[in-house]
Amino acid sequence: MAADEIKAMIRDAIPDAEVEITDLAGDGDHYAARVVSESFRGVPRVRQHQAVYAALGGRMGGVLHALQLTTAAPVQE
Repeated sequence: MAADEIKAMIRDAIPDAEVEITDLAGDGDHYAARVVSESFRGVPRVRQHQAVYAALGGRMGGVLHALQLTTAAPVQE
């Protein structure tokens, strides 16, 4: 699964998200994702991660083997 495809799927489900994808092993199979969205504000981290996994439509563990996930709400100034 390509990094651009992962990013697009997350952005489709969470339109305001800032998404950074890093290929950890260079094999297109192990990625890290950093997802920042206002919709995460006040939401427990488990629910934030569930929203991202839902955006990937069941590809975790299949087409996408591993995803190291970091989520957050934007920093307020």
